[in-house]
Amino acid sequence: MSGKLQPTPEFLEWEANFMPVCVNDLIPYCERRLKPAFWEHIRDGAMDGETNRNNVDVYKKIRIRPRVLRDVSNIDTTVKFFGHTFASPIGLSPTGSVQMCHPEGEKVFARTVAKMNQAYMCSTATTVSLEDVAAEARGVPDYPFAKTAHIPNLFFQLYVFGDKKVTEALVKRAEREGYTAMVVTVDTPRLGRRLTLIRRPGELGKRVWANFETKDSDPTKFANKGGNLGLSSNFSDTLNWDSDIKWLRSITKLPIVLKGIMSGEDAELAIKAGVDGIYVSNHGGRQLDTIPATLEVLPEIARVAKGKIPIMFDGGVRKGTDVFKALALGADYVFIGRPALYGLTWNGEEGIEQVLNWLNEELRLAMVLAGTTSIKDISKAFVRHESEYWKL
Repeated sequence: MSGKLQPTPEFLEWEANFMPVCVNDLIPYCERRLKPAFWEHIRDGAMDGETNRNNVDVYKKIRIRPRVLRDVSNIDTTVKFFGHTFASPIGLSPTGSVQMCHPEGEKVFARTVAKMNQAYMCSTATTVSLEDVAAEARGVPDYPFAKTAHIPNLFFQLYVFGDKKVTEALVKRAEREGYTAMVVTVDTPRLGRRLTLIRRPGELGKRVWANFETKDSDPTKFANKGGNLGLSSNFSDTLNWDSDIKWLRSITKLPIVLKGIMSGEDAELAIKAGVDGIYVSNHGGRQLDTIPATLEVLPEIARVAKGKIPIMFDGGVRKGTDVFKALALGADYVFIGRPALYGLTWNGEEGIEQVLNWLNEELRLAMVLAGTTSIKDISKAFVRHESEYWKL
């Protein structure tokens, strides 16, 4: 399965001189390289894309407030999360249909984070099975967790289905393969209104949901004929605080993180429910349009959760300064989605590594120039909203 166009001579000539130096440089490459339907599927959000755009634009409204005359000769970007020390607070968020960008799909993500000691959150809706993703990470030469019970660099993103046997089977498989945490998406009782999927229903090709191509005896095999899965029609729209979080806790010993928390009230409920982490996310603007950007709600959630429960975060991150701002406003670990697909489309494994290297180095430079030497010391004192500088 591939979403790439056959390169024209004009494209090949342009590509020969293509020398990207940051994430945003990759956007015109992907737009030219991918088939229109695939590019629009990756690029667009729900409805008019207001939330999708705001996720990116909101960072422009936050100013970094630098401090000077500090010794910044020794910068430490490591961060401890779920008992493991990562090289950087930047990871790869769950994305679907990855083989549109590269034939190896999610395998590339697994290898990259294992080599770089960063994190990848494997999606339920993968084009490579969760077993193959785990095996790929363990197969990296000299990987220190090749034979351990858990793979600290891999989390599993879980959709809860109406058929609980389906959900439980996925949970058990992820546990068996050594995933470190169960990240439960709670903002998708139904798919958002994604106009690209409506306008181009036959142009996205055969979408293979590898986690559901299983043996007949496995209860996760509820795909229709041909291997395609009517995924959204099987989501649970009865998922609730009262029973389902307790049920999830009863079927797994892994840490449980709730993905899709967008308010302080829900952060408080998550803490009361006893979950192990909160993931601030609006699904890349692909669910309910016109809701806030994730960076806008992060301070509200951090006021409730900071110090009580770790906060994962994604949405609109394109630069190391974006990561710095998210950390300053309360995030503990920051994930990227579309930039990872851009890097994969551009240059496969090397492209993913380059994207992470750019962001890691941009974060380090932001720390140097802002006057802070460790991730734990990045606080709200280092940022201000633009409006505060216009109070005459």
